[in-house]
Amino acid sequence: MTLFESLVGAEPRHDAPVLFDTACVMGGSIAGLLAARVLSDRARNVVIIEPDDTAATAGSRPGVPQDQQVHTLLPAGRLWIERWLPGVSQEAQDRGASLVGPDQQFVGYDDTPQVPDGVDHQFLAIGRPLLETLVRDRVTALPHVSVLRARATGLRYDDGAVTGVRYAETGTGGQAERGERAEGVLAADFVVDAMGRSSRLSHWLEQDGYDQPPLERLQTPVNYATALFERPAKLPDLDAATVLQLFTPRYPSGGVSVAAATAIEGQQWLVMLMGYGDHRPGRTIDEFRAQCAALPPIFSDVTSNNVTREVVTYHQAESRRRHFTEAGRLPARLVSTGDAVASFNPVYGQGMSSAALHASCLASYLDSGADLDQAATGFFRLQQVVVDAAWAVSAGGDAARIDAENGTQVPEEVRQQRRAMEQIVRAALVDADVSGAFNNVSYMLRHPGTLFDPAILEKAAAATEEATAG
Repeated sequence: MTLFESLVGAEPRHDAPVLFDTACVMGGSIAGLLAARVLSDRARNVVIIEPDDTAATAGSRPGVPQDQQVHTLLPAGRLWIERWLPGVSQEAQDRGASLVGPDQQFVGYDDTPQVPDGVDHQFLAIGRPLLETLVRDRVTALPHVSVLRARATGLRYDDGAVTGVRYAETGTGGQAERGERAEGVLAADFVVDAMGRSSRLSHWLEQDGYDQPPLERLQTPVNYATALFERPAKLPDLDAATVLQLFTPRYPSGGVSVAAATAIEGQQWLVMLMGYGDHRPGRTIDEFRAQCAALPPIFSDVTSNNVTREVVTYHQAESRRRHFTEAGRLPARLVSTGDAVASFNPVYGQGMSSAALHASCLASYLDSGADLDQAATGFFRLQQVVVDAAWAVSAGGDAARIDAENGTQVPEEVRQQRRAMEQIVRAALVDADVSGAFNNVSYMLRHPGTLFDPAILEKAAAATEEATAG
């Protein structure tokens, strides 16, 4: 748990030694950009291979199909990114995003609001395309960081280590402009896979005689619907600027399990509805507004404003993680990060903050003096601490809900853990100390194991007993 918190609080090292001539990051989304930021202090050149056109202004792009849905940069991720890219939060606000303090945050469970924990946690309410643009602009402005518009197609090796990345260009000009694919190999001393859920790295490893990391899947079919609406009121005039409402199966929400509204750039409200399984939130504005009418009043109030973007849906069938620590034989000078390693139910908001902590793992690993001519076992062990923590929250919560709905019998140990977690969640509604401990875990500031501290469990039991008696 101390290790987890040290990764959250990691500061940039200003005297980092140069370890590589050229480092390559495959994928230019948030995970890849943050890995490139870490490598920029430790390599003479950092090349990001990205197939999408990232030169345009902030907007949705094919490589991030979920980027039009609600995104949350949890406090752990925002603090880490702010340390490594100073001033990015202010720049986001200058572009219209909202930095939301505790007095304008609302979290509710059915009809009950969560009690404030008294801590000044701040959320950056911002659309994903704009945030990615701000991070990309900062990272690619660093000396010796460049972007190659191409698709990574494989790896090159020598003596058990990765020595290059094969690619096919996707940009315009030359052969690509004539409909041909210019192919090449980028020589590299260190390579990061940040190609997201669709990463082909496991296939390449097996094809090239290495071990595939075992893949764990949790069937959690989730359906998102998100729309944008005008926001007449400015941020200081709002009672709430970030709203997260969770519903148990017994609440008459019309199949909506989670609803969220955030005050983002462009004087807009971004509103999201999420349902599990067969529950699919409205695909049209009329259906969307009808669903919101069955929810707490803030959702019907917000969606009564003029529409600035129609409903966009997104479906994710499963959460998944790749266990690199269980792969027996891997090449040296290769790591994987972000959704390429673990992708969760997006409603928990862990993706971008996990990517930041994976970058923190990379910095720690490279500064540890590890033998770079051996497989990056030390990195994957560090990363496992972060993945385990995020997986426990999201996959654990999803599995508990699905098992309850299906009447699935689980082992007694699992049942006891879930019972304790349910008690903590209920106590967080009424007890500020439990609420604070729960928020620290939800915001990825503390390890989930801290919730099972005897003092927290005792407070949770007392609070729920008092609430029941009352």
